[in-house]
Amino acid sequence: MLRTGMGYDAHKLSRSRKLILGGVEVEYEMGLLGYSDADVVVHAAMDAILGAAGLGDIGRHFPDTDPRYKGISSLNLLERVRELLHGKGYVLNNLDVVIVAQRPKLRPYIGDIEQNLARVLWVSPENVNVKATTTEGMGFTGRQEGIAAYATCTIIPSSWQQGG
Repeated sequence: MLRTGMGYDAHKLSRSRKLILGGVEVEYEMGLLGYSDADVVVHAAMDAILGAAGLGDIGRHFPDTDPRYKGISSLNLLERVRELLHGKGYVLNNLDVVIVAQRPKLRPYIGDIEQNLARVLWVSPENVNVKATTTEGMGFTGRQEGIAAYATCTIIPSSWQQGG
């Protein structure tokens, strides 16, 4: 059975952090505040995948009250989400992510973000699509107070991948 999921995440911008999106360090004077590396791209993707599999959300699996997750790379958490997905008998079919940020311009980083997500999720890069947009100066992203990301995905039974 084909299943779908949707995820969303947002974090405040801060001058005291590096900006990490999809596991890529983006050159910018501000980064995102959060308990882990605050990677909104990966967090939205994880929530989409967990939702599609009926496995709750990232707060359930990786609470910000657990010291093991303080400062952790979100790609490490995504690996665990992939393991949970596989353990439930599913694989990722496709992932689509949109990053909402007024600045910085993200086009130069999109390919590397897609490659990172595909590598960790064990799928072909053609099964991962990442894009960026602005809000034309509106809202918290438009005022450059934070960055948000939305993700949707489909998952399929592992047996389908093997031609079953």
